[in-house]
Amino acid sequence: MTTKEHDASVYEQVQTSQEFQELKRRFRAWTFPMTAAFLVWYLLYVLLSGWARDFMGIKLFGNINVALVFGVLQFVSTFWIAWAYSRHAAKKLDPLADKLRHEVEEKQQ
Repeated sequence: MTTKEHDASVYEQVQTSQEFQELKRRFRAWTFPMTAAFLVWYLLYVLLSGWARDFMGIKLFGNINVALVFGVLQFVSTFWIAWAYSRHAAKKLDPLADKLRHEVEEKQQ
């Protein structure tokens, strides 16, 4: 068996392993709902900006209106999601990914 064939078989074994399937499940269980929630939040902002101008124009204090607050919250939510994903990955994904990486490295030696 050539090195290339051996590498392919190792990766095929990893791909079908329970640990790898669990890693994919954990990744998808967090990213898919979070992506959907963010898209809904973003589209809500766009729709309100286009069709609820009176609501978005309500002044909250000084020259600060609802639209400006929602716009700033878009940035805040983006940074929050990045921070939350980083924590999720460090706790739930990285340990399992490290374990799989070490197993692959051992098989390749």
